[in-house]
Amino acid sequence: MEETFLIITEIIGTIAFAISGIRLAAAKSFDWFGAYTVGLVTAIGGGTVRDLLLGATPFWMVNGWYLGVTGLALVIVILLKRYLVKLNKTFFVFDTIGLALFVVIGIQKTLEYGFPMWTAIVMGTITGALGGVLRDILINEEPLVFRKDVYATACIAGGIVYWGILLGGGSSVLQQSTCAASVIIIRLLAAKYNWSIPILRDYADDNK
Repeated sequence: MEETFLIITEIIGTIAFAISGIRLAAAKSFDWFGAYTVGLVTAIGGGTVRDLLLGATPFWMVNGWYLGVTGLALVIVILLKRYLVKLNKTFFVFDTIGLALFVVIGIQKTLEYGFPMWTAIVMGTITGALGGVLRDILINEEPLVFRKDVYATACIAGGIVYWGILLGGGSSVLQQSTCAASVIIIRLLAAKYNWSIPILRDYADDNK
C-alpha cells in the first residue's frame, strides 16, 4: 500500500508541477517545445539536485515515464488552454499540489538513504521548491521562493509535521498525507490572509 501511495503521489505531483510550468510558458507565448522543456524542468529539477546531493542516479534517468507524463501535461494544457492559461488561480492550484507532493517524495527518499530527519526536511524542501526556481528563471521571472510568498517555508513546516507524526508512531501513509496536507493548507491560508515573509530592506532605503 505504501509503495502504491508513493507511485500515485509521484504521478500526480509530476503532472501538477509540469502543468504549472507549461501554463506559465504558455502565458509567455512559448512554442510547444519550449513549454514542454519548462514543464519538464519544473517537474524534475528539484528531484535531480536532490539525487545528486544524495549520491544517487537522478530518478528520471532510470525511469522514462517522467518524460511521458510531462508530455501528457503539455497535451492537457493545449486542450484546456482556454481555462488553464486565462485563469490566474490555476497556476496557484497546480503549483501548490506539486509543491506539497514533491516535499513528501523528497523526504521519503532521503530517509530511505539513511539520512537523519533534519536532512530529509532540507531535501524535501529542495525537491519541492527548486523546480519552481528553475522554472521562473527559464521564463525570466523573479523566483517565487525569493519573494514574500510563503513557499519554501510551507515546505519546511510540512517536513516538521512529517517528523512529528513519525515520532508519534504514525504510519508512513499518515506521515506522507499529513505532510502534503499541511503544505497545501499553509499555502491556502497564506493566500487567503495575505501572510508573507518579512522583506529584508536595504539600509539605504531606511534613510530616504
